[in-house]
Amino acid sequence: MFKEALEQHYGFLFEPPLMEEILAYGSLKKVAAGQQLIEIGELITHMPLLLSGAIKIMREDEKSDELLLYFIEKGDTCAMSFSCCMGGSKSDIRAVAETDAEIVMIPVAQMESWMGKYKTWQQFVLDSYQARMKELLQTIDTLAFMRMDDRLLKHLQDKAKVTGDDHIHATHQEIAYDLHTSRVVISRLLKKLENEGKISMHRNDITVIDL
Repeated sequence: MFKEALEQHYGFLFEPPLMEEILAYGSLKKVAAGQQLIEIGELITHMPLLLSGAIKIMREDEKSDELLLYFIEKGDTCAMSFSCCMGGSKSDIRAVAETDAEIVMIPVAQMESWMGKYKTWQQFVLDSYQARMKELLQTIDTLAFMRMDDRLLKHLQDKAKVTGDDHIHATHQEIAYDLHTSRVVISRLLKKLENEGKISMHRNDITVIDL
């Protein structure tokens, strides 16, 4: 199962010898939704390759309030993990499973070896940096230029896309944490979006209509 999933999501990216090394050195890890994978200040010894599910990457301010930076999906990895791994520094981000997920954990020593050995791995690292940088710039634009109700709708749309489900199973408080605001503000804006026909709210979930 591990081999088949790896080939499905990464076989078209990496040459057979590299795939064999990933199978030899990588370890499969299954995580449940809400489980923490990487903590701020932690020394990273392995890098994740996502086979299924979605993971959210967050930062924390001096008051310990969180801000969602971006999601990573199957076939992706976290570029910020790359920088910490390669530099031997501690993590600047927190990674939490948004859904149940399967991840291949790659030892740092192998990553460094592959950079000089496989051009497909070099390209994968560069492409990952570029993709995550674009997402970070979008996050900055969202914070700087979008109204909170637009930010909220975009957040719900993004969650629906990465989970493949237009039903968002999250409390108002959890959404407030992600958007670095208060539950009262989120509750008010959710009602506004519902009145505008962009979402519908139910007892245990929020349905995104405007995708």
